[in-house]
Amino acid sequence: MPRTARPRRRAALAALSTCVALGCGTGTAPGEQPSPTSSGPTAAGHGVVTWASSAHHVGEAADGRGYRLMVHTSVGGSGLRVRLSNAFGDRPVTFGNAHAGLRRDGAALVPGSNRRLTFGGARSVTVPAGGIVYSDPLPGRVPAARTLAVSLYVSRASGTLTGHWMAMQTSYTTEGDHTAEEGAAHWKQRTGSWFYLDAVTVRPRKETGAVVAVGDSITDGRQSTTDRDRRWPDYLARRLSTAGATVEGVANAGIAGNRVLLDGPGQSTLNRLQRDALSLPGVRTVFLFQGVNDIKAEPGAKSAGLIAGYRRLIDRAHAAGKCVVGATIAPFKGWQEWDPAGEAVRQRVNAFIRDSGEFDGVADFDRVLRSPDDSERILPAFDGGDHLHPNDKGMQAMADAVDPKTLDCGTG
Repeated sequence: MPRTARPRRRAALAALSTCVALGCGTGTAPGEQPSPTSSGPTAAGHGVVTWASSAHHVGEAADGRGYRLMVHTSVGGSGLRVRLSNAFGDRPVTFGNAHAGLRRDGAALVPGSNRRLTFGGARSVTVPAGGIVYSDPLPGRVPAARTLAVSLYVSRASGTLTGHWMAMQTSYTTEGDHTAEEGAAHWKQRTGSWFYLDAVTVRPRKETGAVVAVGDSITDGRQSTTDRDRRWPDYLARRLSTAGATVEGVANAGIAGNRVLLDGPGQSTLNRLQRDALSLPGVRTVFLFQGVNDIKAEPGAKSAGLIAGYRRLIDRAHAAGKCVVGATIAPFKGWQEWDPAGEAVRQRVNAFIRDSGEFDGVADFDRVLRSPDDSERILPAFDGGDHLHPNDKGMQAMADAVDPKTLDCGTG
């Protein structure tokens, strides 16, 4: 049976208060932002997240656009629901039609698989600025480890567009409403981003839960092979499907360039934790692999500030009944922003992650990825070419370093 995450020291809150007051060498620490509101009858309800991405500002919205978004499921189940996000929109957006089906190849779908999604029984829904909405459960079963095509028609939109820039997955766009079509004839425009869609949930077998990987560009999959689902959370999902673990759902909450303490590319982890992790249905464990962007920023974070940020995240996750697994920060010597001072911070922070006992579990990505000849560098066989991001082999090695037992301890 899953155990409830144990409470942590109240001293962690005092430590972060000191960090906020002093800035911890990183400038002003961010305030925590409220989560977007859910629309009426489409709140999350029961289920487990099978896919997710982290939303941020990706451009300007437009009327009359269609999006066929390709996403890969982790756990299978019935009652599929999608979560549409206007979290960063400054005006309402109206979805005139939405469908979900199984991808065959390219933009084409498996014949007979494309089904209409509804929202409170209606085919159309308007999401207010800053809001999110869940679709109604879709009858039938969605298989695990399959590419799902979610087709959206945006009939009315303007202002800021919410989505996810670096998908490492080819999706398709069009003009007009072609969401019901299973063929690819009208879906000719390719895109490497996801728009509006930020989560898919299902109802799997009883006792099944999920883990959400909160991270930066490494978690987002940079330098992994596009369209092959070789990000480290993808490899982890494949491991969990055969490990006999009750945690099988895997949500990817990586954003390229993201930091723990300060906003930048996307909101900071402190500001987005609720929306991107704690609010996802069925999540038992938050897997935190982040900090390198804080360290290599100018000015870079100090170890005390970054550790205080971790403690705040741990406390918030525990308050929500989730466990937190921490991963050590991987080596990045050779990247243009590496310097000895930042390396010293990385070493001190990694010592905290390994030895403090404040995380419910630890995955030592530093040990797995570093070169035996130079512990400050990534192993050449795992280097994606820029000395920071692992290649496919490195991504798989990271997933293999995660003990599935550490992921099954919170409450969904």
